[in-house]
Amino acid sequence: MTDHDEAPPGLRETKKQALRGELSLAALRLAKERGLENVRTEDIVAAVGVSRRTFSNYFANKYEAIVDRHVERAQLAAARIRQLPPDQPLWEGLTAAMLEPYEASSDSLAAPPAEYRESLRLVLDDPMLRAEIVKGSFAAANALTAVIAERTGMDPDRDLYPALVASVALAAQTTVIDRWLRADPPEALAPLLRDAMAQVAAGLPEPHKESK
Repeated sequence: MTDHDEAPPGLRETKKQALRGELSLAALRLAKERGLENVRTEDIVAAVGVSRRTFSNYFANKYEAIVDRHVERAQLAAARIRQLPPDQPLWEGLTAAMLEPYEASSDSLAAPPAEYRESLRLVLDDPMLRAEIVKGSFAAANALTAVIAERTGMDPDRDLYPALVASVALAAQTTVIDRWLRADPPEALAPLLRDAMAQVAAGLPEPHKESK
């Protein structure tokens, strides 16, 4: 893909989204390989084969590019929820929508190598990236809140329920990713997320304590 590709309006938007994803993925891959502090914008655009100006059309910096994958997953989940049958229970549909990007990736269905988790953990622990993640989480929550409000016939600005469901679902996702990065022995991400969503759907009942 080059900066000079031309396409009809619908295809052009699709290609823009694909390029956005390529830039985000390249930024993350380079950060894992070299360390986030050693990645420059020039490295990212060279890896994808576009200009720095093109990168600037999508992102302000490498931190924003990496976090965009988190926001994109929420936007994809929101789009998926809009396609669900109207009689499907909300939490069941939300679980399926949030799991879809992970279950489509073989990396999320198997326990990752220790080196992979370590490199990713070092990237995500960067203070500046953490700040960008917080900002990205607001965008992700807004995307999910809007579609949950649509599905439940509520007002996202007045009713608490849509924002609460979106926040709880994203908190479950964040908790699972942190557990996945630090689990010993390693665990697969997708099953962990499914289990977390099921526990939330059940109301997080207190575990039964075994009697001594």
